[in-house]
Parts: sequence; C-alpha cells; structure tokens
Amino acid sequence: MIYGRHTVLSALEGERQLHRIWITAQLRYDPRFHTAIASAKATGTVIDEVDYRRLDLLTHGENHQGVAAQVSPYTYWELPDLIANALKVSDRPVLLVGDGINDPHNLGAMIRTAEAIGAQGLVIPQRRAVGITSTVMKVAAGALEFFPVARVINLSRALEELKDAGFWIYGTAANAPSAVSSIEFSRPTVLVVGSEGEGLNLLTQRHCDELISIPLQGKIPSLNVSVATGMALYEIFRQRWTQRPNMGNLKKNTVEKLNPTEYKEM
Repeated sequence: MIYGRHTVLSALEGERQLHRIWITAQLRYDPRFHTAIASAKATGTVIDEVDYRRLDLLTHGENHQGVAAQVSPYTYWELPDLIANALKVSDRPVLLVGDGINDPHNLGAMIRTAEAIGAQGLVIPQRRAVGITSTVMKVAAGALEFFPVARVINLSRALEELKDAGFWIYGTAANAPSAVSSIEFSRPTVLVVGSEGEGLNLLTQRHCDELISIPLQGKIPSLNVSVATGMALYEIFRQRWTQRPNMGNLKKNTVEKLNPTEYKEM
C-alpha cells in the first residue's frame, strides 16, 4: 500500500502498474490527478471513490491526503546494476549506504533528500534494518520512482565491491577527527551513515577509507540521521556546484523549484 498525493501521483506519472486506487471524489477530479487516473483506469487499474473514513481504515490512520493505492512490492536493484548505472550517469557519482537504519521515517527522508540533491542510489542491508515499506514510500514523497535502492545480504562485502569499482568510502562518525567540510570529494563517493542509536558498527568502520564528522557547537552531542545525511550530502555537492561555470543558472533553477504550495500538502 502506498499513500499520499506526491507518492501516488509520482507512481502514476512514472507509469507504474497500480492494481487499485482509493481516492476521494474531490481529489479524483483535481487537475493534477484527473488525466493520470483516467490513463490508469484505461490500463486496468481499479478506481474506487471513497471517503476519508475509508482511507483512514485502509492506511491505519496514516496521513493519506485523500488517496492510496495498492502496488506490487518494491523491486530492489542488484548491487552490480546500481554501480553500473551510477558510473554511467556521472563520472563522479555519489551513492548512499545506510548501516542499520530502523526508522522508516528516517529512511524515507534520507531517500527524498538524496534523490533531490543528485545522488545516484542507496544501499541497505537485508538484516537488522528497515526495507522499503509504505511509510518509507510516503515520506520519500515519490522519490523512489526515480531513485534506485539495492538491498544486500552482506554490507561489508558490498563495500568491498564498491571499492573495487573505484569508489572512495566515507563513513560518518561523531568522534571522527576530519570534519566533512575539510574533505575534498573529488572522486566517485560512497557516504555511509549509521543507525539511529548506535551509529556505524565497528566492522563497517573498518571497511571505510576515511571517517568524517559534522562539527557541532551546541550541548546536544548528535544529529538525527536523516538530518546528518542531508548536511553531509549537501557539502559533497556544494563543492561540485562551486566548480561549475553556470552557478547562476543553477541558483535560478533551484529557486524556481521551490513551490511553497507543495509544502502545504506534506
């Protein structure tokens, strides 16, 4: 089950096969949904007009925003395919690795940020970590329609495979001596972030080429993992953006994308 306006609309626009859609009458005829719903119905999707109470029951009280859909389980990428795709689309790709992320809201926020800022994919372990759930899809707000995720049995082996492919592995750790702002991210990059409570485990740290930290000045000793991920990713891409000659166009395009009406629906 997926739900939320951005999530379902992204699935519709990405021509993903939806088995069934539950939608309020008001939203069905909204210009953003009307054509997409009609196209989905033409390809065999069952469309049910329901009220908010029915959607509350279907989504167990989650914030569905008037629409939910039944889809097939998320199809994970194979790691070699994710690596090949990343190297194909960029000469200095950035991949994110989550080491034991258990909160679906954190994972969804990380995916949304990583896709929006320009990273090429995510790697997560099969055990002791959350996978791609309905909540992750909702929080990611449609990003999973464009952002590949690989799920691996052995994270240490996956990091070695990434090294063999030419990636430099940076692990985030609160006590690491090197600040993220002091590192020059000039090569294919993997950013590894740890779990909410424990951070990177020692085995994962040993497979990193370098450990980096985000300096903090307040009394709180650590950041939420999704916030820390966004800050580290921004520093990586900030360095690359400042090296481009068309920074004016980038700034203009960024401003144009900030549509305040989108945030009112979150």
